[in-house]
Amino acid sequence: MAMTGSDLVAAFPRQLVNDVRAVLAVMPEARIAPASPFPVYMGDEAVAIPYRIYQDELPADVVCSLTVVQQAILHCLYSRHCDGLVRQRHLERIASSDELWVVPFVVQLAGEYVLEILESIQHGLSDLPSKRSAQRMAYGDFIARNPGFFARTERRVVSYWSCYYRWKFPTFGTYPGCHLLELLRAAAIDRTGVPWPRHTPPD
Repeated sequence: MAMTGSDLVAAFPRQLVNDVRAVLAVMPEARIAPASPFPVYMGDEAVAIPYRIYQDELPADVVCSLTVVQQAILHCLYSRHCDGLVRQRHLERIASSDELWVVPFVVQLAGEYVLEILESIQHGLSDLPSKRSAQRMAYGDFIARNPGFFARTERRVVSYWSCYYRWKFPTFGTYPGCHLLELLRAAAIDRTGVPWPRHTPPD
């Protein structure tokens, strides 16, 4: 199902609605409507994040005219861009954030096929291994509230490894995506205090 541009407001919590609208006001017209939203919970609030957007990127001076929060919203949206290089550039601006509304954009990218994006996520989530870090708490909370979404992400990581990267990483345990999933799973265990189901190969 396609989204309209105004539907992009639904990708963020209601408290950000004015900031999201300010960002959308400066984004260029999309060539194609945003595609296939996926629903997740941020805290107790349901949002619908676009699978892909098709707007051209903004000039640097326009980006700089936005507030810090608005720039983060912009980078979240462009992390869903149809061009993988654009997704990676904008991901790198938000991956280190511990804002709960950023988390699903990052986790969704963990389940996509570009190895360099996985490496950028791991670099940005440098605090994820640290117990009680804000980053670990934010990701643990998100996964605890979205177990089905995380299970699908795990399966996608395995599928892309098997299809594109098994030649380079003969066992799943050596694949960067495996290490990232282990960290995310550990964050969920910390958050819930219970073992977390695994949807990946044993090694």
